[in-house]
Amino acid sequence: MPAHAAHHNDREIETLQEFDATVSARGTLAGFRIQAVDLTDRTRELLGTDTAGAIFLGCPMRENAAAKIRADGAMVFPPVPELPFEPYRGLLYSPDELFAGLDKGYEQTPDALSYAWFQRTKADGDIFASMLRSVHDDAVSDALDELLRGTRVVGVMGGHAMARGTEAYTGAARLGRELAREGFTVATGGGPGAMEAANLGAYAAPYDDTMLTEALELLAKEPTFTPSITGWAAAAFEVRARWPKGGGSIGIPTWFYGHEPPNAFAAHIAKYFANATREDGLLARSNAGVVFLPGAAGTVQEIFDNATPNYYESRGEPTPMVLVNRAHWTEKLPTWPLLQSLARERSMESRIALVDRIEEAPEALKRLGG
Repeated sequence: MPAHAAHHNDREIETLQEFDATVSARGTLAGFRIQAVDLTDRTRELLGTDTAGAIFLGCPMRENAAAKIRADGAMVFPPVPELPFEPYRGLLYSPDELFAGLDKGYEQTPDALSYAWFQRTKADGDIFASMLRSVHDDAVSDALDELLRGTRVVGVMGGHAMARGTEAYTGAARLGRELAREGFTVATGGGPGAMEAANLGAYAAPYDDTMLTEALELLAKEPTFTPSITGWAAAAFEVRARWPKGGGSIGIPTWFYGHEPPNAFAAHIAKYFANATREDGLLARSNAGVVFLPGAAGTVQEIFDNATPNYYESRGEPTPMVLVNRAHWTEKLPTWPLLQSLARERSMESRIALVDRIEEAPEALKRLGG
């Protein structure tokens, strides 16, 4: 998938390149929305361009430019100082952005600092902090919609405890690779375990099959994100450095589970403060179906979060649901019988499947209409 497709309407400006192109081609910024673009060195353009009705969200600029813009009738929401994240961001995160400074330890990265800020502010009742979280999450949703518009998205759900070097992890990676090669955009919860494996598989899709085998061997040296997130993440970046032209996929993690870092193989990361927004958004955007790998409470929740709109058809025609590992979903956590009962004599009945092996999932997805 493209690094960033300009799917948004042409009234939004999200990069300095877009700003320059708009001023050059149109000669006006009237009515535009400019998100988190550093305009410190664009004072001349701002002073000489009509900005009536424009909205500037978190854009650094000189004070004389800001005064002129306000006089035009534009609204200026200034940057918020000393935040470890940008609430008005126009684009999704990249792994390099969230893990910047990893060489100094994970605790110094923007991802860890944003979680620490969240921990300090989530229960203090400060309306300003809660507003910043809400603005941030809405901006992330907007960027995610812009990126995914017109794409066929398959969600891959599964537990964060699945360790690198295991047969299950290898299977999940191969699943992600096959889905990406079939032309789907792979979307996961963006964390470790099964989620990382599926994003890794999509990353490996442009390479020959030996690349994934070698990458799995490298990653197995740091099997889990405990006790060291730094070592776990560094192993992923070692793989990315060795094979730098990987395929794109989506990760949708949350700071709500701060002990669970994002993985570095999703090219585009939509990270949220609100887990409920993240969960619903991930499933709602999986328009070509969802594959559920073995997991625990979180994956069970996702199965029924997905089943509910399929049951009521509140998002239109039901989308495919493929559960992998018969013993897990009928004996260990007997979710499948309940899902079958819910689906009986409804449109979703022909859109659910249970398979034994992960290798069967892509074919089941296609059979169900994914």
